[in-house]
Amino acid sequence: MEVKPQNKFKKSSRDFEQKIIDIRRVSRVVAGGRRFSFRVTAVVGNKKGEVGIGMGKGANTAIAIDKAVREAKKKSVRIPLTKNNSIPYEVGAKFTCAYIVLRPAKEGRGLVVGSAVRTVLDLAGVKDVVSKVISRSKNKLNIAKATICALRKLKHEV
Repeated sequence: MEVKPQNKFKKSSRDFEQKIIDIRRVSRVVAGGRRFSFRVTAVVGNKKGEVGIGMGKGANTAIAIDKAVREAKKKSVRIPLTKNNSIPYEVGAKFTCAYIVLRPAKEGRGLVVGSAVRTVLDLAGVKDVVSKVISRSKNKLNIAKATICALRKLKHEV
């Protein structure tokens, strides 16, 4: 009996661009002292309305990056874009303490956003958006996840 190799991910890696938005060295305390590992936050997107965010941990950064990119591809979401590559309407979302508001902008305005929001929207293929991040924390992971939550709320294509 022949076993066919299964492709876990239906999307090939050629379709997606990836960017690392955060690398941190984290530790846990065990009986012998502290054990260090790396946490990486990665964003992948095809610049055509599909974007995902993933987080990976590993003993070194290469392992953590690989895990983060794999998770980001698995958790990618499709967002509706208007014909001028903006979002159809204003939307807001909250993730932990990070709250974000995304507003469509006129054509040619560009991405008037900051922090990790720019990376997420750029890889999603969004061109004209104004955003406001309302957060006590500057944690890039929470801000990026709040952006993904806001993009998930967009329902119909225009």
